[in-house]
Amino acid sequence: MSESRRLQFTPDLEICRILNGMWQVSGAHGSIAPQKAISSMFSYLDAGFTTWDLADHYGPAEDFIGEFRRQLVAQRGIDALNNLQAFTKWVPRPGKMTKEIVAKNIAISLRRMDVDSLDLLQFHWWDYRDQNYLDALYFLG
Repeated sequence: MSESRRLQFTPDLEICRILNGMWQVSGAHGSIAPQKAISSMFSYLDAGFTTWDLADHYGPAEDFIGEFRRQLVAQRGIDALNNLQAFTKWVPRPGKMTKEIVAKNIAISLRRMDVDSLDLLQFHWWDYRDQNYLDALYFLG
């Protein structure tokens, strides 16, 4: 993939300009064959599409990234992870937000994705009249 298809997102994170959306694996559009989906992820990666868009509420999307990472390491070695990025979303239900709630939900995504840190967390809130989102943002910071 040409350099123009890449973007220096942060000083230490370069991404593909086109993100692979994982809403399709949510199951909302029919049953998903996990190994077929993961096999397709290898095809996308080999074509230069290295950046994935997923969410905690996209069914098994975070789990698929975790399994993809494990298979990638098994087949190509640990260095193969250097070219893989996964951006997830956290969409809590409105209500009281505590440090523990935020930490618990981030830990779930970390475990499911099989990572030590998130490349990017997108935060979505359903109802801005419920200002508990400000507490969530504070604890995320």
